[in-house]
Amino acid sequence: MRLFTGPLSMFGAKAQIAMLEKGISFDCVMVPFDRDDNYEPKHPEVLRVNPKRQVPVLIDGDVELFDSTQIFEYLEDRFPTPPLWPAAIADRARARQLELKSDEVFFPHVVRLFGLQHDMQSPPAVAACAACARFYEALEALLADRDYLAGPYSYADIAFYMAHVFADRKGASMTQATPRLLAWRDRVGARAPVRNVVGTMMKFLADNSRPVPVFLQPLLRT
Repeated sequence: MRLFTGPLSMFGAKAQIAMLEKGISFDCVMVPFDRDDNYEPKHPEVLRVNPKRQVPVLIDGDVELFDSTQIFEYLEDRFPTPPLWPAAIADRARARQLELKSDEVFFPHVVRLFGLQHDMQSPPAVAACAACARFYEALEALLADRDYLAGPYSYADIAFYMAHVFADRKGASMTQATPRLLAWRDRVGARAPVRNVVGTMMKFLADNSRPVPVFLQPLLRT
């Protein structure tokens, strides 16, 4: 089994963490990454499998997949233990919706911050940070009676943790206004697969003289 990802691929990191959580043996293929933050030159296997020309790509024998959510679903069917979706149908549906919201509702606000670090007081940056803060508040309410977003630890936690790593990098940090969410971040971040994948990503940033979020700087010492 091969997973094609990149040193700063949020979606690739999601898949990589899930595979480590499940104890799957796989080869992690890091595709080229240039100084302009592009995955260039494109890896031929990525081009062959994914018409969107993006990582992650998973190849498992004659199964060839792209998109981190589709990879999640395949991993859960192929390696059901340990489970990373809740067992109950309704709970599983809620977890899937949270994973979708992380990628399609929350992360687009983060994307709007790309390239605005020099002007974080501009109206677009302020609006994007405010939208992220509202999302944090909604998750804070979810955590009132649970340790993880959908009950048991799940793909929803993996997805939002990685999206938040990029949000913090771009200026949309969590604050003491959401203490339960901060505690959740500590719980997820303490998991060995998360530390492994995110630690490697943070070391890549540091080695390339790029800022590392304060809450992740301890990973540079491990």
